[in-house]
Order: sequence, then C-alpha cells, then structure tokens
Amino acid sequence: MHGYSGDKQAYLTRLRRIEGQIRGLQRMVDEDVYCIDILTQVSAATRALQAVALGLLEDHIAHCVADAVKTGGPEASEKVKEASAAIARLVRS
Repeated sequence: MHGYSGDKQAYLTRLRRIEGQIRGLQRMVDEDVYCIDILTQVSAATRALQAVALGLLEDHIAHCVADAVKTGGPEASEKVKEASAAIARLVRS
C-alpha cells in the first residue's frame, strides 16, 4: 500500500480538474485567445500540479520513508535518497 492510498480519491479528483484545465488551454490556443490570458492559465495549471506533487511527496515521507527509517537497514538509506532526489527534481522544475 502506498502512502497516498488514503487520499487517492482526492488526488484523482485534483488530477481530473487539472486535466480539464489543460483541455481548456488547448481550446484557448485553438481559439486564438490573448497570450497573457493563456499564460495565466498555464501558471494556474502549473501551481495545481505542484500542489499534487508536494502532497504526494509529503505522503511519501510520512509513510514510506518513515516506515523504512523505523525498520532501519539499507532500505532506510535508499528511501531517504529517493525522497531527496524527488525533492531536487521538484526544485528544478
């Protein structure tokens, strides 16, 4: 079971909403909407995806990493490195 399992429906709802935002962006481009208006919506979709990513990261640390650290051994170090790499990817994006 993954750390986000308890919030799975909420994540799916948020991702479906983001999917709708992306479809709206496609429609805006297709309809030649003003550039700044499109960029505003791109920014909103980006923030929404970042919120999902941060939530998933928080769940991962609270469950997967915390459980691995409690258990100890090489898996604990692996999970911490994995979380650090995920944080680095988010910071770069």
